[in-house]
Amino acid sequence: MKIWVDITNSPHVLFFAPIIRRLEDQGHMVTLTARRYAQTEQLLKRYGLRAVITGQHRGKSIPAKAVGLASRTSHLIASMRHAHVDVAVGHNSNDLALAAWTLGIPQLTMFDYEYATVSHHLNVRLVDEIVVPEAIPLERLVPYGARPSKVFQYPGLKEEYYLYDFQPDPTVLEQLGVTDKQRVVGVLRTAPEVTLYHRHGNPLFDELIDQLATQPNLTLVIIPRTEEQRAHYSSLPYANVIVPHEAVDGLSLIAAADFVIGAGGTMNREAVALGTPAYTMFAGRLGAVDERLIAEGRLHRAYSAADVAIVKKDLRAAVTAPRDPQLFVDEILRVARRRHGRTRLGRVL
Repeated sequence: MKIWVDITNSPHVLFFAPIIRRLEDQGHMVTLTARRYAQTEQLLKRYGLRAVITGQHRGKSIPAKAVGLASRTSHLIASMRHAHVDVAVGHNSNDLALAAWTLGIPQLTMFDYEYATVSHHLNVRLVDEIVVPEAIPLERLVPYGARPSKVFQYPGLKEEYYLYDFQPDPTVLEQLGVTDKQRVVGVLRTAPEVTLYHRHGNPLFDELIDQLATQPNLTLVIIPRTEEQRAHYSSLPYANVIVPHEAVDGLSLIAAADFVIGAGGTMNREAVALGTPAYTMFAGRLGAVDERLIAEGRLHRAYSAADVAIVKKDLRAAVTAPRDPQLFVDEILRVARRRHGRTRLGRVL
């Protein structure tokens, strides 16, 4: 089979890396395209993935996003028109959804946050299958045009699947200059401020940093999403704040940290899966996955430093059992083979 995978954001590199390896190990050909955004290119290199880089993030405004969608989609159509692809796969990639639909390529879209409404109103209607966690109720997808027969739900968190064969690097803190093993280490992930579903800033996040930065025996590692965020947090006058200047091994960092505070989603769920205390400061509408994690006591809300336990992590904390990413490989191939079945039937008739 010929599979086209499109990556538009840095966390998707981690998700698709084991899926791509499985597909290639099983004899399938994968064409990988990616958008220039955040740490995507650095992570592709770290994971040994070669991709055709097409387009870039155009910023916050809706007109700019529309221009970006039209531009990148046209480039994808031109580059893949004669590729004879069997199936296309993306993680909430509007560019891919529109390009694959135009080219008549069967496709899957995957996502785990149901309130990216503008995006879902487009891609859910265009794709052949929607792959989401079972925590998301089907009725939340119906307004986007999703039929139950079009939805494939999987158990657990997507993060548990790409952690299947993960082995943390024990030197990750030393690489960042943290050599005192008695210090409490907190990892903070900034907000996705350029997304349509998170159109407002989160002043509580900066206030929390100011509060935590005065705590003794605490080191904060801030992982920004954009160069603007990196410049802002690098300028803070705190000796115990570290802002890496290039992509780091985020999973190993989370595994080594004593707590994680995220204003987004993925890094929090990685922390949950790795047994690291996780706190959310997401300012948008909570999705079903986070709602369930909070109800289960696996994720906590944070509004100030008083809500965060600034202590060394209990190393006996339960790590979620990893899940086999073959589940996604099988589903991708099933959609591809469904097309081949229709093609053969058409020839017989």
